[in-house]
Amino acid sequence: MKTRMPLIAGLSLLVGAVAACSNPTETSETDSAEAAPSVLTIYSSRHYDSDKALYAQFEEATGAKVDVREAGASQLLETMKAESDQSPADIIIAADAGSLWRFKDAGLTQALDSDTLRNKVPANYRAADGHWYGFARRMRGIAFDPSRWSAEDLQTWDTLAAEDKAGEICVRSSSNIYNLSLMGELIHRLGTEGAQTWATAIVGNMARNPQGGDTDQIRAIAAGECSIAIVNHYYWIRLGASEKEADQEVAAQTSFVFPEFSEGSGSHVNITGAAISATADDLELAESFLNFLLTENGQTYLTTETKELPLLPDGPLPEGVDRLPVFVASDTPMDVYGENQAEAQRLFDLAGWN
Repeated sequence: MKTRMPLIAGLSLLVGAVAACSNPTETSETDSAEAAPSVLTIYSSRHYDSDKALYAQFEEATGAKVDVREAGASQLLETMKAESDQSPADIIIAADAGSLWRFKDAGLTQALDSDTLRNKVPANYRAADGHWYGFARRMRGIAFDPSRWSAEDLQTWDTLAAEDKAGEICVRSSSNIYNLSLMGELIHRLGTEGAQTWATAIVGNMARNPQGGDTDQIRAIAAGECSIAIVNHYYWIRLGASEKEADQEVAAQTSFVFPEFSEGSGSHVNITGAAISATADDLELAESFLNFLLTENGQTYLTTETKELPLLPDGPLPEGVDRLPVFVASDTPMDVYGENQAEAQRLFDLAGWN
């Protein structure tokens, strides 16, 4: 991997060398001045206080300064496109492999060939070409009304397409990246025709038009609007861990299951991940930050507040996730979530899933 010297450091060394040659008995201002700290600029679609603590720890450990810009992934993507090769971004952090694929597809990331990351991050949790790596896991599953269904009734995704689920399903818009990535894996496993048949059946079984976020779908179950919701696991865990009694009651009235695509296939899993931007200069500093995310502290800060699952098998588990059922994660390479993204949206549109 080619590592470029930070511009400030390079200039300092050059000026110092010239001063030493011209007048070795005098100390130049450049020599005596304290070197400016390196700056790592992070564009992040996350917005948690625990991330701020993570950045502070990295600053303390490295002496670098972390400058963070937080916004939605789509907004950050458009910002970087507009900034072009003048973007100050060094690191991009985004939730969902499908989002990271969009940055890569737009030419905004660069490959990182790292033995450390390859050894720690399983192959299906990173881009095959090294353009992004996963650092925390997020599972898309089913919240349900246990007075209507059992976990055994919802063991595979195709059970949602059955006639007995008519009028029972709540889910958010098809354009949401979580649904697009789920559909991307369904295409990978079922083929285009099978995936479209599934999506069409889900539309026929919806209790209402897609609306709101994942938490809204879980609340709709408690309100009796539906009995099944397609949601990410951490929204359900957060309701149960909330200080609000109303949220706790919603969680208590619902259960959760991780369906497989077929028996023994494993359950759909996604990631929060990061990439090095195409404009990053100090690649050594950027790589050290990604390595920090895989330390015990890094894994803790990434997951404690979000209720995601650590990527490392021995990583510390956030409080409350012990309520989740046991699951086996799918080994589908997450590159396919992005590669199938356009087709996923096309099939959703054909199915009438708005």
